[in-house]
Amino acid sequence: MSVTTATTAAHATDHLLEETVDAVVIGGGAAGLNGALMLARSRRAVVVIDSGTPRNAPADGVHGLLGLDGIPPAELLRRGRDEVRRHGGLVVTGEVISAAPAAPSAEGDPRFTVTLDDGSTLSARRLLIATGLRDVLPDVRGLAEHWGHGVVHCPYCHGWEVRDEPIGILAVGPASVHHALLFRQLTDDLVYFTRGTELDEDTRVRFAARGIRIVDTPVSEVVTAEGGGIAGVRLSDGQLVPRRVLAVATTMQARTDGLDELALSTQELPGGMGRHFATGMAGATHVPGVWVAGNATDLTAQVGASAAAGALAGARMNADLVAADTEAALAAAQRDLTRT
Repeated sequence: MSVTTATTAAHATDHLLEETVDAVVIGGGAAGLNGALMLARSRRAVVVIDSGTPRNAPADGVHGLLGLDGIPPAELLRRGRDEVRRHGGLVVTGEVISAAPAAPSAEGDPRFTVTLDDGSTLSARRLLIATGLRDVLPDVRGLAEHWGHGVVHCPYCHGWEVRDEPIGILAVGPASVHHALLFRQLTDDLVYFTRGTELDEDTRVRFAARGIRIVDTPVSEVVTAEGGGIAGVRLSDGQLVPRRVLAVATTMQARTDGLDELALSTQELPGGMGRHFATGMAGATHVPGVWVAGNATDLTAQVGASAAAGALAGARMNADLVAADTEAALAAAQRDLTRT
């Protein structure tokens, strides 16, 4: 297995606040930035911690996002950071090595301590976990180097861009059958490499009806063309099956680094296809004061859905803070009455 990670170009970072902030957002992708935007627009003190390693960094463009189809991922995030800052939010470059519950306020309002890789710390009333996920590719020689270009995973994210190309499906399990049928919508030239996975007779008949060629011979490697890109798939018998594009269903793992002390619940996808944080309405978790949004809890969400989830979580966090502020104000008023 190979884990896909890519780093974006460095960008400006803000200075941390010493006082307790209303919210720390861990993750500077679409979900985290949209959640931060909602909080900042509600006049909340919010800090985004951005590691600079978004899932879609290798991609040329973001697709299926209304009004912004094809925008480069880095440009979308740059605009998002600018919008958060325009409303008073902060964006800090760094890795979170620890996020842990701290002693609550005198009124019982939650508190958390977030520690970064440079040793600096923040105190927060609420946390939004928007760390995203890591894609784990099957262990096929030559595959990982083409990730995000000739190797794709989502027909809705990249399908139009690879339409009519000779496409190969590198099977990883039952999910690949559905994958193949989706990509068949995009090209007439589709080859399904079983790679030792089971393919029942009914599915083989369906594939034949759709003109999908099945290759049961084991795959040895992905061959790179002289000018770059993919030349094809080399089989164990030496045969080269020419392909320009390969589609593979990755194993998707929510990024959990530094979050163990929060003791958040996780769930496994069927067939070992991934693991994500378990959440309820609007990304709420069983830990008071902690929300999760984006791919960390919804592994299949595209950029637009992740951004929407972040916005909803941010709004719910603000409502929760409003309720806590009201209770604190009421308690203070009652204390003043008892003194008079």
